[in-house]
Order: sequence, then C-alpha cells, then structure tokens
Amino acid sequence: MLFRLFPSKTAKGRHFEQDAERWLIKQGLSAVARNVRYRGGELDLVMRDGPLWVFVEVKYRQQQGFGGAHHAISQAQQQRLWQSARRYLAQQGLNEWDCQCRFDVMIYQGNQAPLWIKGAFDA
Repeated sequence: MLFRLFPSKTAKGRHFEQDAERWLIKQGLSAVARNVRYRGGELDLVMRDGPLWVFVEVKYRQQQGFGGAHHAISQAQQQRLWQSARRYLAQQGLNEWDCQCRFDVMIYQGNQAPLWIKGAFDA
C-alpha cells in the first residue's frame, strides 16, 4: 500500500505536489511557486501556462470512498483558493482584472495515473 511509504501526511502531500509539478512541467507549464501559505488558505502550486497564471490544487485519495479525490474540493475550499490566489496576485503587483488565471486540479487516486482537470472551477 502506497500510504505506508510516507512517514507523515505532510510528506505524502509534498511527494504528490512534487510529482504533479514535474508532470505539469512536462506538459509545457512553468513552475513559479509551491506551497504558498496564507492565513485561511494555501496554494499547492502556482504555475504559468503561457500568459495564464495557473493555481493547482493537488489531491490524493487511496480509495474512492466518499466520491474519491475529484469530489474533495468543496465550495468553501474553492473560495479559500480564490482568496489565496488574489493575495498572491496582489503580491506580484497584479489583480484578477490585470491577468488571466485558471484553477486546475491534479488528482491522484490509488495507483492510477494522475488526472489533470484544467479549469476545474471558474475563476
């Protein structure tokens, strides 16, 4: 079982975030930042896809219980991600009106290949 390979939940999360970053770079995106934390939210990955700022949430679930990883992002979490993205953009001297951005989700489920959902929810 995969979850026994990691000493902690943080180590497991870090592993899948690094894997997602490498995978997305191979798909043509550019890495900008990882694990950007704010009070009330965190951005797993910040990347660029040409002119687009891409904020990537990485999800892993060992099993499909409760709908699996693709059902793990609630409306409340989407709001926290959007607020964190606004803060990040503001730190770059931008806002949501100055640039294009997208929210993607990388899903890891069990031993299946990762699933990349571009534009998982509206910005």
